[in-house]
Amino acid sequence: MKAEIPFFRAADEGSAAADRRLSALVRHLKGGSNSSVVNEFKNDRKIYASVTSSGDVNSVFAHIVKAPEDPILGVTVAYNKDPSPVKLNLGVGAYRTEEGKPLVLNVVRHAERQLINDRSRVKEYLPITGLAEFNKLSAKLIFGADSPAIAENRITTVQCLSGTGSLRVGAEFLTRHYHQRTIYIPQPTWGNHPKVFMLAGLSVKTYRYYDPSTRGLNFRGLLEDLGSAPSGAIVLLHACAHNPTGVDPTLQQWEEIKQLIRSKGLLPFFDSAYQGFASGNLDADAQSIRMFVADGGECLVAQSYAKNMGLYGERVGALSIVCKTADVASRVESQLKLVIRPMYSNPPIHGASIVALILRDRNMYNEWTMELKAMADRIISMRQKLFDALCARGTPGDWSHIIKQIGMFTFTGLSSQQVTFMTEEYHIYMTSDGRISMAGLSSKTVPHLADAIHAAVTRIS
Repeated sequence: MKAEIPFFRAADEGSAAADRRLSALVRHLKGGSNSSVVNEFKNDRKIYASVTSSGDVNSVFAHIVKAPEDPILGVTVAYNKDPSPVKLNLGVGAYRTEEGKPLVLNVVRHAERQLINDRSRVKEYLPITGLAEFNKLSAKLIFGADSPAIAENRITTVQCLSGTGSLRVGAEFLTRHYHQRTIYIPQPTWGNHPKVFMLAGLSVKTYRYYDPSTRGLNFRGLLEDLGSAPSGAIVLLHACAHNPTGVDPTLQQWEEIKQLIRSKGLLPFFDSAYQGFASGNLDADAQSIRMFVADGGECLVAQSYAKNMGLYGERVGALSIVCKTADVASRVESQLKLVIRPMYSNPPIHGASIVALILRDRNMYNEWTMELKAMADRIISMRQKLFDALCARGTPGDWSHIIKQIGMFTFTGLSSQQVTFMTEEYHIYMTSDGRISMAGLSSKTVPHLADAIHAAVTRIS
């Protein structure tokens, strides 16, 4: 008799994934306890409107209205239009040097030169699951080279289009093969998360995460919300450097979260976008994931090399699914291929080849870890400089959360009115929720930002 697949159901070839996605969207668009998430998504999908130009009447697309800018990417659009010489973009989720310039790591340049000079390399299609060496090395990086799950072949890893693509492939797989189609995401979370999961056909609900009063973790609210989640529900967890708040659980809190999730039979889905980029230590930033794998349970992990290798535009990532047995992992991989093939057929080769070479070559790996720590250390130093500058100005309020939070972003606690004031009066651009990218700061721009925050806090209540 064929063994049953724990957690994951066998494929139902007669099911219509599109119908399920549509049904999930209809349920959400009717409203509910997560109306803010739903309304944002509903607005994004609005395409019908009156024809406003007589010149458009002959177009079959005349009913389509201009969509709003993405709330995150739109910050850069507005910044680019500003002619001010003192303008500052703190909305972009990408590392900048002390001079405010994009950075290509030296080790990445070395790897690219080596690849280009290798005349034996070709541009043939990769398999559906991607570059095999990349997948193997990515699993070792996130789970640890000594992971029992790797040794027992209980993990299937597939190359995807960075972190976003990994999340989407994982979500599509769960919609088709998992018995629970509800995912709980932290409030707040990265703005793309609800859209990725909703469009894949999952029902999205939120759990409390950030406490505005302390500008820290609402741990009690988190436990209460996950404790009331239905058995088997999926839970999205940020592995480290939570986006947008920069607030992470302690290791003890992670242990309590793990115990709750396992006792409730919930399925963890990790988003790991900042391994090594948060603390400067690759192993430390993967501890939360490894805790969940160590107990023998199942989970999903979306992995990105955008930040920690600076490969933003190469779109390099991986999705790993940790299973109970090697047999289950093999069958899961076979179904992942059926998700990927009609979506983008197979992933690109260049970025994955860069990553594989760096992870394979000991000298390059060591060079990478040094450059990675340098990026993380510079961000940490910017936190300290901003905190010191606000203290020196006597800015009202407690700003210690700036140095307590970790990773690329800081949730400042500024209101949308204060953000607008800073943009209009000081030409500083950030998302309306007060999130700033610490990687966009430099020693030269910290005083300007501190002046703006001080003015906003003292003049706008």
